[in-house]
Parts: sequence; structure tokens; C-alpha cells
Amino acid sequence: MLNWGLVPLNKVVRGLVLAVLLVSTAVLGGCMGDKDIDITALNVEIEPADVLYNQALANMKSGKFSEASQKFNAIDKQHPYSEFARKSMVLNSYANYRMGRYTDSINTARRYISLYPNSEDTAYAYYLVGLSYYKQIPQVTRDQKTARSAIAAFQEILQRYPDSEYVTDSEIKIRFARDQLAGQEMQIGRYYQERKEYAAALNRFRGVVETYPNTRQVEEALSRLVEVYFAMGLTTDAQAVAAVLGHNYPDSQWYADAYKLLQKEGLQPRENRGSWIARAGKRLVGADS
Repeated sequence: MLNWGLVPLNKVVRGLVLAVLLVSTAVLGGCMGDKDIDITALNVEIEPADVLYNQALANMKSGKFSEASQKFNAIDKQHPYSEFARKSMVLNSYANYRMGRYTDSINTARRYISLYPNSEDTAYAYYLVGLSYYKQIPQVTRDQKTARSAIAAFQEILQRYPDSEYVTDSEIKIRFARDQLAGQEMQIGRYYQERKEYAAALNRFRGVVETYPNTRQVEEALSRLVEVYFAMGLTTDAQAVAAVLGHNYPDSQWYADAYKLLQKEGLQPRENRGSWIARAGKRLVGADS
């Protein structure tokens, strides 16, 4: 991670600053000979990279993220491709994240990843992308595009940086985002079930069980499947799903409801080892409750 301490100006940066000043002087000299240009309107002011950087860090430590972002932007413009510019870019992404400017945070972090794919701070840049999408995840009633984007960013960390300090939190946030996706599928499935469009409802509930097996939505999805199969007259399938529900969540109210429904016809949960639910059920053992 980045060192947020005060950073001294090194020889390379001093050289860059001197070069910029020389170019600026030449431009101003040329302008003085042109009567059509008002040099006072140019407002050319180049500050040393280390000065801007340390000022930005001080702003961040005092919670003045807008001021810090302005300093980081100035470094990027006045001292491009310097080490200060590299560090400023990822810190600017963080500053924008703290201000709730998630699009700016994402764009800056992605630019950092593109320019410095092998940097020690690239994992953090991916993490900022994930966090910025994560903060925008809406209620399950709305489109879950940001949930999918958050999952993709956090999975980059798991795949590329398995030993990173951001792995544990990324896994937690992936589980939440997947639960949101499953929750939206459940909402759509319930809508179809209420309208007695059982085939459409069945596809949604089955999708939750197969695609999101370790989410909080699975218990209800299994119970709803029992109801839908029962309503369609497919009692063997209803029994098979109830057996999986009871095996994985024996103390669940959803299982109690499913069991009660079967008993109306004198039926009991019964395994069907050749069914899709038997295969899917193997993935549910130890699922989160």
C-alpha cells in the first residue's frame, strides 16, 4: 500500500520540475513578442510535485477530500508519468470514493490499472473499483447491473491477488452482491407464482438454487419449488425438493411449510437421486442460513 507520509522531492522529480519551468519560460517569452496574446490571461503556475502531494495528503488527513482531489489532479496535469503522478492517481480514486463520486473513482482506478498493471497498488485500484460499484447496489426491485460489476471487480482480486489483504472483504462483498441477484430472481419468481404462471416461476426458483446455492434465498426458493411443483401436479418432484430442503435446513420454517403442504395429500419428502434437485442439493450442504 501507499505510504501517506510526507515524500521528499527526489532528483528525478526535480529534473522534471526544472524541465517544465524551462518550457513555461520559453512559452512566456514567445508570448511577450506577440501583441495579440495577453500573457496575464495564461495564468501559468507550476508547483513542485512534492509540495502538491504533501498538501493533498494533509487535506486527506483532515477530511478535505475535495481539496485533496484538486491537488492530485494538478499533479497529474503538471507532472504526468512521475512517481508522484502514479501515487496521486490511486489516491485520487480513493478521495473520489470518499466523496461519493463513484463514477470518477471507478474511471480513475481503471486508468491506473491500465497504466500500471504490475504496480504494488493495482490490487487496491481493483478494490476501489469494486467498492465504488458495491456502494451503488440498489434494492432488489431495481436493476442489479452494479451488483454484477462489483462481483466482477472483486473476483479480479481473488484471481489475480489471492494473497492480497483485500481478499477477505472482497469475498464478503461478493456474497452480499450475489444475494442481491438471487433476491431479484426470487421477486420475479414470486410475481409469476402469484399470477399462476407456474412454468415461469419454476425457472426462476430453480435458477436461484442452481446459480446461487450459498445465498440466503435458497431456503425460500426450495419451499417455493415445492409449492409450484405441487400446484402443477408434479408431486414426485415436490417430494424430491422437500427432501433436499429438509436435509439442508431441517429447522427452517420454510421446510415446515413445505412438509405441511405435502401432508395435505398424505405425502412425505422423498429423495429422487436421478433428479436435478438431487445434484443441486449436494452443493447446498453447509450453505449459509
